[in-house]
Amino acid sequence: MKNYFLQLFNSMKKWIPQMFGGFFKWIILSLITGTAVGFISSAFHIGLEKCADIRKEQPYIILLLPVAGLLIVSIYKLLKLTHDKGTNMVLIAVRDGSGMTWKNTLSIFTGSILTHLTGGSAGREGAALQIGGSVGSQLGIWFKLNEQDHRLITMCGMSSGFSALFGTPAAAAFFSMEVISVGIMHYSAIIPCSAAALIGFKISSYFGVSPSVMNVKIDSLNWEIYLKASFIAILCGLLSIVFCFVLKNSARIYRYFIRNPYLRIFIGGLLVVILTFICGTYDYNGAGSEVIAKAFETRAPFQQFILKLLFTALTLGAGFKGGEILPVFFVGSTFGSFIAPLLDLDCSLGAAIGLSCLFCGVTNCPVTALFLCIELFGVKTLPICLITCAIAYMFSGYAGLYSEQKILYSKLEPKFIDKKVGKK
Repeated sequence: MKNYFLQLFNSMKKWIPQMFGGFFKWIILSLITGTAVGFISSAFHIGLEKCADIRKEQPYIILLLPVAGLLIVSIYKLLKLTHDKGTNMVLIAVRDGSGMTWKNTLSIFTGSILTHLTGGSAGREGAALQIGGSVGSQLGIWFKLNEQDHRLITMCGMSSGFSALFGTPAAAAFFSMEVISVGIMHYSAIIPCSAAALIGFKISSYFGVSPSVMNVKIDSLNWEIYLKASFIAILCGLLSIVFCFVLKNSARIYRYFIRNPYLRIFIGGLLVVILTFICGTYDYNGAGSEVIAKAFETRAPFQQFILKLLFTALTLGAGFKGGEILPVFFVGSTFGSFIAPLLDLDCSLGAAIGLSCLFCGVTNCPVTALFLCIELFGVKTLPICLITCAIAYMFSGYAGLYSEQKILYSKLEPKFIDKKVGKK
């Protein structure tokens, strides 16, 4: 017995200092990263809101979209980021330990502001991931962290940026751990990412960035509702394949026909302007947050999810900046809102299922999608979101928004496959 306690004491003497040392080290680094990213992301959010207000007051500012495109290309060329890969750069930085710098922060910040100000169809969370990831990576360079720690601090930045902009700290923390490699979770980052996400959330809340909360009507859950919801989830899984295909190939088509980046983004801007006036509405310009909220209140028209996908493909494919996540929310919520009444379900429930399932399908992040449901729709949606997100994850196949994302394990069997999304 004495030897047993002696062994236990010697063992604890070795690992307790390591655990406490690592814990306090990452609490401090998370505090620094979360604070820096929280302030920058809050400024970014406020800037985007101002852009939306200006666009409402001066709708014809959309005519400047092609000019804004030229400015964006010029900024990226000036900063020597002509081969920038967007959010994929953050995934590469985490997986390979490569560095991102303040140039990435500045470029995506200004590029997204210009895109939203002049009416490009883009989101903001993808931009927040790039801002947060690049700030975290730059801090890692300044602090001279080793490769493993550099990866973690980049993930901290991603979590803080996502959380500050969208007000979902739990989803933000797990997204950074889940999105890099599908099939495994980077649990070594759970304390750093959780701390950074909470700090970013608190800072943005201080500046008046309120979290989005949707009202979902669920009177009761029975087998019939589960079956109908599962059907919507299957459709969303298939829709996620279409979404990723359209966004991926829009950029390819642009590059194939128009090699000059200045001409490409100028023509892309013109196409968005023309399509806006053809549609006779500005619903598809910008992030589309108001349309998303409306999809939870009344049934969305059939054409909304199709047109938003088209607007987003024309915008991002041409080289405008922003994110893909809010367009995913737009397409998913309006699709679900339209389909649900056909199945005798409330449009708010359909919108919630559509939003969460399409997000799950395009990002391959079912755990994050589940936390997102809880934070956006309330814990009452947990049972139905659990099954629908799982179904959407399977039916989305091996498609994905981020070409640098790796699928490590098969979605159909416990088999190691290790391939990038979209690869056969």
